[in-house]
This record gives sequence, C-alpha cells and structure tokens, in this order.
Amino acid sequence: MTLKVAFQMDPMEGLNIAGDSTFALMLAAQARGYTNYHYTADELNYSDGKVWVTARPVTVQRVAGNHFSFGDPVRIDLGDDVDAILMRQDPPFDLGYITATHLLERIQHKTLVVNDPVSVRNAPEKVFVLDFAQFMPPTLVTRSLDEVRAFHKIHGEIVVKPLHGNAGSAVMHIGKDGKNLAAISELFGQVWREPFMAQAFIRAVESGDKRIVLVDGEVAGAINRIPGAGEIRSNLAAGGRAEATALTPGEQAICAAIGPELKKRGLLFVGIDVIGGKWLTEINVTSPTGIVSMDAFNGTDTPGLIWDVIEGKIADKKAAA
Repeated sequence: MTLKVAFQMDPMEGLNIAGDSTFALMLAAQARGYTNYHYTADELNYSDGKVWVTARPVTVQRVAGNHFSFGDPVRIDLGDDVDAILMRQDPPFDLGYITATHLLERIQHKTLVVNDPVSVRNAPEKVFVLDFAQFMPPTLVTRSLDEVRAFHKIHGEIVVKPLHGNAGSAVMHIGKDGKNLAAISELFGQVWREPFMAQAFIRAVESGDKRIVLVDGEVAGAINRIPGAGEIRSNLAAGGRAEATALTPGEQAICAAIGPELKKRGLLFVGIDVIGGKWLTEINVTSPTGIVSMDAFNGTDTPGLIWDVIEGKIADKKAAA
C-alpha cells in the first residue's frame, strides 16, 4: 500500500535522530514508498468544514546535521489529500494542543488520525491513568499545601510533579524531612493553574522504570530506563539510560487490563511507565517515545508494526466507505 502521510510534529531541526521515535516512523514510512509531509500544529487552518495546512514534503536520512530536506510548500486538505495524520508534537498539553485535537476531530471520519484526537484530548497522561488506580502507587491530585503535608506525613517520602508535564520536567523528590515542601507547593501553584500530582516515592525507581509500548492494545516490547547519577528521573530525555528487559507477571496484568481500552479508544501507539514491576505511573498517548532503544535491544521493528496496523485500519476505512 502506498500512502500519503502528514506528520503534525515539532520542527525537524530540533530532532535528536539517534533516539527520536517520530523520526524512526518517518524513516520506515519512506522505506515503504510513502509520501511524507511535515507541518506544525500552529499551521492548522479551518473554514467551511475543511481543515488544511501548508505543509512541506520531507525526505529523511539518518545523518546527523543533515537528516532532512524539504520540498516546496504545498497546500494540503487534511480531509481529502492524505491517507493518515500522525499527531506527534510533544506536550505541553495546553490549549494549543487541545485546539489541534478539536480541529483534527472534524476530519477524522475521512482521514485516519493517530492517535485518535478525541481520545488524546480525553486521556492526558497523568489523568487517564487514574482510571487504573488499582495499579498505581498512592496518589494525590491537589492544589492544597495542607493536603500535600498530610499526604507526606502518611508516606514519608513523596514525588511531586505537574499534571501535564512531559519528559520528566519539574519532577521533585521530597524526603522524609519535608524540606522545601511548602516552597515547591507554592511554586507549582504559581506556575500552573491546574492541580498537581503527589505520589508516594517508590524506592525501586532507583533501579529504573519500565517503558512498555503497546500498539493497538498489544504489547510490542519494553525497555528499562535507569536514572542518571543523583537523579530519580529515568526519562531518556532527562539523562536516563536504557537497558533490555522482559515483562513481570504484574506488568503483564497491567497490559492485559489497559490494552482493550486503548484499542477501543483508537490509541494506537501508547507508552506506559511502570516502577518495581507493578506500579503504573503514566499512560503516554500524546507523543510516546522509546521505540528506537527498544528495537535496538530486542531486534524488533516497531515502526513497521505500527505502519502495518495503520495500513490495515486505512483499508478497513476505505472498505466501509
């Protein structure tokens, strides 16, 4: 199948091609003979029921510093001129992000959007996970310093993080002495209008957390992410390193519970984070990462798997039209 694919993503210039999952998807699409287009979310336009962008045909290669070239800009009707849209811009999950999901929702009956924009809007990483609270460490969502103090008193050590952050940004560890708890709570309250999240600190995070990738609700693989020296954050973007791993029975149970819901919601490419083999902390649906390292360790081809599923869904959509 030959496809025309529009990538709604961050600027090409800033990609770390050694580990970027979107770049891996672009390479795999190009190898299949697809035509790839690039645009950013702020270039979306709407009028008279149509959503369009001025996009650039893009060719990619795994050469640092010379990893892409653009063709001449072209106006694309996202409902008629492409077969699939991959919504791959990084958070923050702000009003700009939410608005993009509203616009793409209006043409998804004609063009496959991955992940489903309605489900992305309704499933922010640290909120959607509350649907599976039975697998989570003790968790508090609040703006109240008194509530955080009470939570800290119960659990001794906690982690505080913004509700809509990404890549491990602004994740704070509060030790048993509670030092800086008031200052951090005040800072979060000033920077973000929404509540923030506090969770009991799981000591096992020092041995890493596991990024498990699910494609159309099925496990595609996993990597263990080890924090850097002096860090509790294991995100690769925050200096963590990856190592090969296998799923524990607890992790298999989490995936079995989550997978059918992801498939039902049209969340085709998802990464979940698990600590200590049993504690679910996030369900990443906006722009999940980790497949490059995972494939390097496992000898798998996750981009190929994702495109196989996308081709199947496009074929089903055309057959039903």
